[in-house]
Amino acid sequence: MDTKLTLNIKKRVVNKAKVYAKRQGRSLSDLIENYLMAITSNEVIDEEEFMTQISPEIRELVGIASKVPRDIDYKKEVEDYLVKKYLK
Repeated sequence: MDTKLTLNIKKRVVNKAKVYAKRQGRSLSDLIENYLMAITSNEVIDEEEFMTQISPEIRELVGIASKVPRDIDYKKEVEDYLVKKYLK
């Protein structure tokens, strides 16, 4: 059963949220309900079981981002790659 809820939120925030929801093809109520469900969920995910449910290609990518140094200069890396690829 759905319950009506009254919230006090700044009009600017509500307007931006409505635009976002419309772009996502969802209602604002649906977005808020899903957000509240996500932050109040106590479900613990078994990582091993989760990994068996995804494709091998995706499993290979898990953790790859943690191998990238935090202080990497992304623009410099792209520039170096493009110079190497097209100018050498």
